Amino acid sequence: MISTQHKEQRVAVFVDVQNMYYSAKNLYGAKVDFSRVLNLAVGPRRLVRAFTYVIRADVGAEREFFEALHKIGYEVREKELQIFFGGSKKGDWDVGLCMDAVRLIPKIDAMVLVSGDGDYTDLLEYARSQGVRTEVIAFSKTGSSRLFGIADQITDMCEAPEKFLIGKSKFTLLNGFNSPANVNTPAKS
Repeated sequence: MISTQHKEQRVAVFVDVQNMYYSAKNLYGAKVDFSRVLNLAVGPRRLVRAFTYVIRADVGAEREFFEALHKIGYEVREKELQIFFGGSKKGDWDVGLCMDAVRLIPKIDAMVLVSGDGDYTDLLEYARSQGVRTEVIAFSKTGSSRLFGIADQITDMCEAPEKFLIGKSKFTLLNGFNSPANVNTPAKS
């Protein structure tokens, strides 16, 4: 396959952390290695900017996670989890991610969206209409086929999940030992 990544290309990366987090958790019981994702997304090209979009929910070690994303090289965009009367919750960055991308389109040759969310289909269509190459990195099993159909290039994280996940071996992922129902305790001799 001929590489479509060239060192002269200016690239921006946009990561929908919630989408990636829940996809990895639900499919593999694992976490995404965002450092590996960034390295793959950029390749030999010139990185203009890389953003992660996160929701603050004041749970666990999220501050340390956000700082780790920053150390990797991401600009971390944070938003509070909204809790409405009656207990319903909302936390998404769809509009914010799109606005950042639209602002950068004149300054980049390629945009990499790390999300399988079909809400970004219009964004990819717009970027392509402006001559920007569109690439998607996501899990096909939880992603939008419409989004994948529009992108110039798709990296399906389900094809080699061990390359993108933390703490899961290839054997475990291939043989389905990630769920508690499949765990076998070895017999003691």
